[in-house]
Amino acid sequence: MSQTLAKLTGGPLDSEIIPLEDGQDGELVLPYGEGQLIYRPVAEATNTGDHDGPTTTDYEYVESTEDISPTNRNGNGDDDSIG
Repeated sequence: MSQTLAKLTGGPLDSEIIPLEDGQDGELVLPYGEGQLIYRPVAEATNTGDHDGPTTTDYEYVESTEDISPTNRNGNGDDDSIG
């Protein structure tokens, strides 16, 4: 079985590509700092054939369970602002 990937759009993980567990579909709930990020699929999977690369599904940011500060984008509690 080939690897399935999630392409994330929006939120603090914008443009990230992460592997999905076998059989995982629907909403993604990902740990982030003290809370969680929620992404939902927005399209059908692509590259589903045997010889066209990894299967990929686009996911869009929906919400977080904690406030996300623009100066704390890495989710570790540090002030990551520049300047």
